[in-house]
Amino acid sequence: MPAFSAVNVEAFVRRDRFNEIKLSPNGEYLAATVPLEDRTALAIIRRSDNKVTADFRLEKNTHVAEFWWVNPQRVLISMTRTFGDRDTPFRDGNLLAINADGTDPELLVGQSVRGEGAKTRIQPKKVEQVAAYLADGLREDEKNVIISVSPFGYDTYSRADEMDVYTGRRVTVARAPVRNASFVTDNRGNVRFAFGFGADNVRKLYYRGGADAPWEQIGDEAGTGMAEVPLGFSEDDKIAYLLAEQSNGPDAIVAYDPVARSRTQVMRDARVDPDEIVYRKGTIPVGAFFVDGKREARFFDASAPEAGIYRALAPAFGADSIRVTSITDDQKLALVEVSSGRNPGDFYLYDTTTKKANHLLSRRDWFDPEKMAEKKQVSLQARDGLSLRGYLTLPSGSSGKNLPMVLLPHGGPFDVQTVWSFDGEAQLLAAAGYAVLQVDFRGSSGYGRQFVRAGAREWGGKMQDDLTDATRWAVREGIADANKICIYGASYGAYAALMGTAKEAGLYRCAVGYVGVYDLPAMHTSGDIQNRGSGEAYLREWIGVREELASVSPVRMVDRIKVPVFLAAGGRDMRAPIEHSIGMEKALRKAGVPVETLYFDMEGHGFYTEEHRREYYSRLLDFLARSLGGLTAAPLEPAGRK
Repeated sequence: MPAFSAVNVEAFVRRDRFNEIKLSPNGEYLAATVPLEDRTALAIIRRSDNKVTADFRLEKNTHVAEFWWVNPQRVLISMTRTFGDRDTPFRDGNLLAINADGTDPELLVGQSVRGEGAKTRIQPKKVEQVAAYLADGLREDEKNVIISVSPFGYDTYSRADEMDVYTGRRVTVARAPVRNASFVTDNRGNVRFAFGFGADNVRKLYYRGGADAPWEQIGDEAGTGMAEVPLGFSEDDKIAYLLAEQSNGPDAIVAYDPVARSRTQVMRDARVDPDEIVYRKGTIPVGAFFVDGKREARFFDASAPEAGIYRALAPAFGADSIRVTSITDDQKLALVEVSSGRNPGDFYLYDTTTKKANHLLSRRDWFDPEKMAEKKQVSLQARDGLSLRGYLTLPSGSSGKNLPMVLLPHGGPFDVQTVWSFDGEAQLLAAAGYAVLQVDFRGSSGYGRQFVRAGAREWGGKMQDDLTDATRWAVREGIADANKICIYGASYGAYAALMGTAKEAGLYRCAVGYVGVYDLPAMHTSGDIQNRGSGEAYLREWIGVREELASVSPVRMVDRIKVPVFLAAGGRDMRAPIEHSIGMEKALRKAGVPVETLYFDMEGHGFYTEEHRREYYSRLLDFLARSLGGLTAAPLEPAGRK
């Protein structure tokens, strides 16, 4: 057990100083997203004197999600909305732009919003009921970009427009042949691919040879059972690159020859999918990141300048992961992020001529990576022989044996993966003296289509068995004390926590459900999933038909739960409405199960307010300590809970 009397919760609930940081094309400025309590801002900093020249922020619950330098003086901004820190960001379709010196802020496409930062009080030139997203920044054109524009509604047809980033004027250059489409262009800005799906969730890929050529369907998930996603083109535009699902095992990157109609595999890992594509000049695919333990970049074009930068930097940072966020147009200066399971992220300016990297700033400079808990990859087998991977975080200074343990299943559950990166929640639990086990049960992303599909309609079934098998593995390996294990999760993880205690009597000593769903039939009638055009098809395909879900709903199984439970939820949660938690609480109390709750009326799918987060994690540590004997946090004043 760590030699501390209490856990400093404050250090773990503080938000990162920055999220993403990018250099301007000429290196004069840095642009960075800054997470605040109820929104995310964009700050632009002049490097010569470190002066903040622009501070861009909008209304509550709006977040600068992505931004792009479209020329050395102007930044294009895409916004999202969330209603909780566990909420999936909802892209609101607004595209805005601002100059590096803070002048000329414009809402180029979208509805009217009001800015609250310096020089960002803006009004659109035209209010439109559309959503717009960047398709191509047109690197050689400092005035125009290609955007995808979709009417509001479900399962609509998109069009591609060329847009002036100063005036917002647009000219349509392509119309999608499939619903819910995204577009990919070649290196001359011609729209060549459209990838989308209809209400049936079946993904389709279309290609055309040029601006005036007709669309041809070249991929159909209904026929092959596999989807292909376009990534970009070779520099001469003769070869396209696709991220291709495989019938067995991880996804691959393939080269597609449009003339020969042939596909050639250029990169594939034996165990994991490509995680993020590495581009040259922002548009030409040259490699990809893979996450199998350490996150590392690999290149199928070893001659690319980006490949040289990664080769030069790797020896200096050892086991840490390296990611180049941006490079100046002259290739002389790169902004590099270095991170690991212990390090939330350090940013360096790397001079490609002198080969020197100078530290710029840190995401969480109040943490010393050397003092954080170790996070290591683990492998095990499920009862049916399926290989599972995950991560084990061990308290700093511990022997790693016979520890109280928290099983921490991720949310989602589909298309979500646990990766080797800094996890503040796992580090908080480790600081309290717990081993923390996070396992990618079937249905998780990152291991190929077959692994994801293995989780379909397995809520409470094989997905739950994977978590049980992982827990028992930790006991057999001598990591966990069999009498001191709790299960805790958020969203789907909350469901798994309550389901685990109902299904596996005696395995867990307590359960914590944070913003969870516990009555599965209700997902067909409430929440935001079933409101989408393809939502009902998704629910049937991935969760199950309504009539079969009662038998795997924790709220219907409280007679099997014999351990203390802690429930937390937000009154404005649209993904997992608070009624799930209230119903679970009532059922547990009726069954005589000890239950504690923490509800905040004004929070959503996860607590945003720092005061609420402090109270929640303090309550969480207190609750776990009563069952597992770990450290607690200092008492806090109540934060206006319901």
